[in-house]
Amino acid sequence: MNLNQHIEDWLTTRKASFQSANRPFVTLAYAQGWGGSITTKQGQAVALSGADSRCLTHQLRSLHDGLLVGIETVLSDNPQLTVRDWPGENPQPIVLDTTLRMPETARLCRHPDKQCWILTTRSHSNTEYPGAEIISLEDTGTASVPLDSALQLLLARGIKSLMVEGGARVISAFLRAHLVDVVVLTVAPFLLGGYRAINDLGTNSLDELPCIDPLFTQRLGKDLIVWGDIQYGIRA
Repeated sequence: MNLNQHIEDWLTTRKASFQSANRPFVTLAYAQGWGGSITTKQGQAVALSGADSRCLTHQLRSLHDGLLVGIETVLSDNPQLTVRDWPGENPQPIVLDTTLRMPETARLCRHPDKQCWILTTRSHSNTEYPGAEIISLEDTGTASVPLDSALQLLLARGIKSLMVEGGARVISAFLRAHLVDVVVLTVAPFLLGGYRAINDLGTNSLDELPCIDPLFTQRLGKDLIVWGDIQYGIRA
C-alpha cells in the first residue's frame, strides 16, 4: 500500500469514528519548512510542497466536505481551493473574513462549481460578491469570527468534515480552541526563518499544549509527511 492510500484509509477511519453534535470533523493540513515557518515573511506566498506532496494535499481536499482558509491566505496566495491534481470532487470553499476584505477579483469568487462562503462578523447589507455568499455571525468582541458558532453553522449546512489549510492566525486559533482532530503536515526541506505557522496558544505548559499522538512519518519525494491525532492536555 502506498502512502497516499495509507493516509486516505487512516483518515476515513478517523472520520467514521468521530462523534459530535456540534461541529464537523476537522483536519489541519499545511506545509512548512524545517523550523516551522510557512513563508519568508507575512503576506508573501512561498510554494514549499513538492509535486508529490501537492497531489497528497489535493487528495486530502477530495476527502472533505469543506475547505477553510483565512482572508490573509486569500490576499497573499489568491488560492483556488480546488482538486486539480487528484481525481475527486471539489470541497466547499470557505473563508474567514472578519471585516470583509475579500477582493472581488479573488479566484475563489470564480470557483468552477461552488459558491464560496465568506464568514464574517460585519454587516453586509451594502456588500455583494459575484460568486460568493456572505454569511454574518455575531460579533463576540474578539476581533475574529467565532469558531464555535462558525463550525455549528457549517455542520447545519451539511459540512461534516472540514479541512483547514491556514494561514497562521487560523491554524493557531483552531489549535488554541481545541478544534483540530487530526493533522497532516508537509515538512519541506527548506530552512526559511521567517513567518511561523503557529503562534501563541495561550499556555507555556507542555502538559497543556496540543500534541500529535500517535504520530506517523514517511518521506514523499523530497518532503517529509507527518500525520496523526491531535491530543489536548496530554503530554506526548
